Order: sequence, then structure tokens, then C-alpha cells
Amino acid sequence: MKATALYEGSYSVDISKKFVPFDASIHQAKDRPASLFIYVQPFLVKTANDLIVLDTGLGYSNAEGKLILHENIRKAGYNPDDVTLVLMSHLHFDHAGGMVYGQDGNVQISFPNAEYVIQRGEWETAYSKPSKSYKTEIFDVVQRSGSVRFVEGSGQLNDEISYQLTGGHCEFHQVFLIKDAGEIIFFGGDILPEPEQLLRKFIAKYDFDGRKAMVLRQEYGKQAADENWTCLFYHAKSKVIAKVGLHNDAFTILPV
Repeated sequence: MKATALYEGSYSVDISKKFVPFDASIHQAKDRPASLFIYVQPFLVKTANDLIVLDTGLGYSNAEGKLILHENIRKAGYNPDDVTLVLMSHLHFDHAGGMVYGQDGNVQISFPNAEYVIQRGEWETAYSKPSKSYKTEIFDVVQRSGSVRFVEGSGQLNDEISYQLTGGHCEFHQVFLIKDAGEIIFFGGDILPEPEQLLRKFIAKYDFDGRKAMVLRQEYGKQAADENWTCLFYHAKSKVIAKVGLHNDAFTILPV
């Protein structure tokens, strides 16, 4: 089993929920007041049976008009058309924008041969509770493609992949565990988006239920250490793919 980070870039985001490219070598943080600065890292996982994308990033294109996500998959040695599963932790734009892309004036799904796995409650929330975090025009395209597989609660997708409904970051957020050939990969989405969040306890204002998210981070961190998981950190600046150590109730982040 092989995991690859598909780095889409670093961005600032303010109350408008617009993600603006941010390069520390040429931009100044002081020029973007009241902004969060984040990194966006979708992932590609190759198992014996599937080629899997975990969340799809913002869906931005490069200077040549090509989807960055597609180009990064090609750089990793794979063809985007060979992706068989797209596992969505939730549908906020910075995770779901790349589910579709525009080409020749048309918008189409980014992975035509894949099944898009989405929590039904998250999908329904996106439509029933309007928010700047959701762009339902993206979901309309995915729905018309017939590629959606809705799941509810927690369960087993197949012999290798399980999903757990967590809530916390948003009401119907989910995480994924992928098991293959004795290895376990954990994708925590925005419940565990950065390794640094294991090193300090805090309640994030941007979470739907910040206290629950904080507790879940600690619980998953302990499981990761106990069971030797490889963790994929979607918003990490560094140590994007890492193991977790635990000694005297203190976490450490270990290279893979």
C-alpha cells in the first residue's frame, strides 16, 4: 500500500471563505488581516484493489489550465482515469472543489471511473443549510454523473476500507481507515488535519462542536500510536504523512 500527498498549495482564507494563494516568499501575512493560513493536501492511496483519492482539494488549475490534482496524480505515476474511489471526509469547498473541473466550457466530474463516497447527512446539510462553505453547484454535477455512493453512520465500505461518522468539525464529518497487507492508513480529514493539533489541546472556533473535535483528536492519536497507523494530515505544513508516538501521555510525530 502506498500513500502520496497531492499538494495543492498554501492559502489564506478570511470570513468571505475565499481561498487566496499565499506564498510566504512574496506575500506578507500582515496584508491579509483576520485570515487563517492553511495548506491543502489531498491524498492518493494505492491498494491491491483500488486507486483512492482522499478529499479533492480546491479544484484549482495551473497556469496551463490543467487541474492541479490531475497533474499531481500523473507526477505520482498514475492516470486520473484509473482512480476507482473518491473518499470524502466532508463537503466544505477546500475539500470538495476538485470533485469536478471545467474543460472547454463544460464542467464534468474529475474522476469519471470512480465512486464518490459521501455521508448522506453531509450531502443533505449542504443543500438544506446554505453556507459559504458549501458550493452546491459542484454537487449538482456529481449527482448527475450517477457516481455517488451515499453511506450513513459508520460501517465497512469493502474488505479494506471502513468509515466512521465523527461529527465534530461539521455535523456529518467522517474519517477513513484503509487496511491492506498488514498496514493501516488513517485519514482524519478536518478532525485531525495537522500533526501539531495532537501536541496541544484546544477548542477550535471553526468547528461545529469544538469540544467533541478536541476529544476525538486525542482518541484517534492514541489509537494511531497503539496500532501503528500511518496518518495522512490534510492541512499539514510538514510531516504530511507520519506515524504517531505516545510516551507519558505526550504525543510525538514520527517519520514514516
